[in-house]
This record gives sequence, structure tokens and C-alpha cells, in this order.
Amino acid sequence: MNAIYSVKEIYIYPIKSLAGISLASAKAEEMGFENDRRWILIDAENQMLTQREHRVMSQFYPQISNEKISITFQDQKHEFSIDEHLENTIAVNVWDDKSEVVEVNLETSKWFSQHLGFECKLVKIIKNGDRKHESSKLKETFNVSLADGYPYLLIGSKSLDFLNDKLDEKITIKRFRPNIVVSTENPHEEDDFKTFTIGEVQFKNIKPCGRCVMVNNDPENGRLKKEPLKTLSKYRNVDNSVLFGTNIVSLNSGIISVGDEVIF
Repeated sequence: MNAIYSVKEIYIYPIKSLAGISLASAKAEEMGFENDRRWILIDAENQMLTQREHRVMSQFYPQISNEKISITFQDQKHEFSIDEHLENTIAVNVWDDKSEVVEVNLETSKWFSQHLGFECKLVKIIKNGDRKHESSKLKETFNVSLADGYPYLLIGSKSLDFLNDKLDEKITIKRFRPNIVVSTENPHEEDDFKTFTIGEVQFKNIKPCGRCVMVNNDPENGRLKKEPLKTLSKYRNVDNSVLFGTNIVSLNSGIISVGDEVIF
């Protein structure tokens, strides 16, 4: 008999706000899955770039192979090594957090600049502790990647099913950019998960995730829609925040895989 709660999907997003990669298994680290949101695009003023302002970013597709990341945009392709970077550090802000990053290389920055149509750089966070995020809820500080706030986003399958039942045009889980999708029995029960184990890793739930207009960006074509935020706001609005999925942290490193049971 299959466990009720098990991992259905695993995703990483190597470069913040670009498309994600579906994985069969991933290595969990304190900052998030290995190679998840370790890179970010910044503009000429060293401000972060996201799909919120540049929806076309969703049309850049990364792949990882042989210690290299390749990016495909339309019919163009570019690749760079996972470990490569220049030496000079750059200070950037990811929302309210300061982060130390380094540029990958000049050629990669030039490639992105050409395809986005303005000057930008691809930069990387190098080590644990280069960005710290304080949880206002827990009064704890976490070492995080370049994700919006927390290292991992978990979504239960029934939450999406429940939403899709209310939508005329069905959507996929990709709208919400999760790291872990688990099979659940009831909509949004992941909000109330406490501490749990998947594979070799123990996770702790921090708080449900407030969503922004980015979930209305259709990742298939980069077009902005009215949904699902319009419908979600009718039944998931808590303290002026529309909630979907939950932010979690890992308490140790290890491998998790699709099919792993969620043990409470």
C-alpha cells in the first residue's frame, strides 16, 4: 500500500526567476537544494531582476550536465561551468537581505544582456552565510540562497486540485515554483505540517508562503493572466497576504527522491 504522503515532484531553479528543472532526486543543503537559486541576474545598478518586471525571464530554460549549466532561449544556447566565477565581490539586495555575490564571467553577462535587451550581469552566491534571512515569526536567522525568503517551498497536491476545481483554465504546479510537491489528502494541510522527514532529511515548517503577481505569469508562454491570484484571493487571503504552499527549512543535509515517504 502506498503511503498517503509521498514526494511527487522535485524542482530546482538554478537562476532566480528563470525556468526550473524537474529532478528525480536532489541533495538538500542548509541554503536549499544543491544548485537551487545560487545564481541571479542583476541590472547595471546591481538590483535583482525577476519575472515580476521581466516576464520573458520565464522563457530561459536551464539544464545541468557534466558540471555545466546550459541556458536555452528561443533558438539560442549558452553554457558556463557551475564553479566558475570572477573574484570581485558585489553587494546586492534580495528584498531586505544583503548578499555577497560574484559575477560568473563577462561572456555570460553579455549573452544575457543581448537577449534581455539591457545591461545585466549573472552573479552567484558562493558560500553559506553570504546571505542571512531573519524570520520575523521565529526570531531566528537562517543562511539562505537567493530565493525570495526561505530555502524550500513545499506544496501539497490537493491544494492545486482544489484551486483548479475553481478555475475555468486549469494550471499546473509550475505557476507556484515549488521545490517539493507532496501527495496530500486535504487542501492546504501542508500549512500545518510541523517537523517531518523525507529520505535522509528532516525539515521544519516555518510559515505559509504569501504569493505575488508572479503566479499569474504563464510559464508556458510568458503571458500575464488574471488567474490564479484573482480566485485565490477570495479564499486564501490572510492578513492581506494570499497564501499558497509553505516555506520550510532543512535541519540537516542529505538526499531526497521522488517517491520518498513523508514521515511525521
